[in-house]
Amino acid sequence: MNGNMIPLHLVPCGTSVRVKALTSSGNLRRRMLDLGLVLDTIVESLRKSPSGDPTAYEIRGAVIALRSEEASKIMVERL
Repeated sequence: MNGNMIPLHLVPCGTSVRVKALTSSGNLRRRMLDLGLVLDTIVESLRKSPSGDPTAYEIRGAVIALRSEEASKIMVERL
């Protein structure tokens, strides 16, 4: 993997990133693709819940909450 890629769950709030890879498989991969998390999609980390999980992300104009376990399977690069 490229050294510039990090998992989505490590992105600080207020930061925009670009999707570079999905490391999940099966139903979880299908769900991520259905949410619009395809190659080169811009994602902005908006805010974390008070407990720290899940985190809200803006994906293609929609706000989606993803748990850390799910977001860790999405590899991104900073813009």
